[in-house]
Amino acid sequence: MKHEIEIKTADGTARATVIKPESGAATASGVVMYMDAFGPRQALYGMGRRIADAGHVVLVPDLFYRFGSYGPFDAKTAFSQEASGTQLRTMIRATTQDMTARDSAAFIDALAGEGATGPVAAVGYCMGGARALTAAARYPDRVKAAASFHGGNLASDADDSPHRLADKIKAQVYVGVAGVDNSFPPEQSARLAEALRNGGVDHAIENYVGMAHGWAVPDHSVYNEQGSERHFKRLLTLLEEAL
Repeated sequence: MKHEIEIKTADGTARATVIKPESGAATASGVVMYMDAFGPRQALYGMGRRIADAGHVVLVPDLFYRFGSYGPFDAKTAFSQEASGTQLRTMIRATTQDMTARDSAAFIDALAGEGATGPVAAVGYCMGGARALTAAARYPDRVKAAASFHGGNLASDADDSPHRLADKIKAQVYVGVAGVDNSFPPEQSARLAEALRNGGVDHAIENYVGMAHGWAVPDHSVYNEQGSERHFKRLLTLLEEAL
């Protein structure tokens, strides 16, 4: 079961898609899926369906709602084309971590309104990976699991880098790292691991050797079916354990 909703935030109205188990079975656990750079679309909804059918209410919000109508973008070519690439980079830069963190309170409330009144997971891809970890730090009483897949800048020099919030995270954390990823090089991985360990966070950081940034999402140019199936296995295990 999938339907669209609108979520009132401090800055406006965010469009979002809710996906519930096809069985119709009642579930109290929820998952916020933080999108990659290309926005909400069928590829993400299909991924959300697999999570939902494991027994969770899934919310896929539009993190770029402040820009009104945009796209759709072709994940295989959007960054290589001048117009769409410029538009995407502008929206990514202008949608700050703090904006998404503030929005996440409304996202979690929206899940509760859809019946997910229990523990929540934050799951992010690409730019969404850092936002998932930040949400876990900002809402530790609700977010009990957080996962990032090919997330970028998880432990950068920026003031809003999520590794700086590690001591506030109470969730179980999983980070799936692309084997080669300029947005999350080995030195950042080591910095994140140190921060999570020092913060007392139950976590795992796993290197997907041979996978490129974006491997888990089926409409991406570097999608890898075997790697994506491995990511689903890790993710669903995390949700089962933490939620």
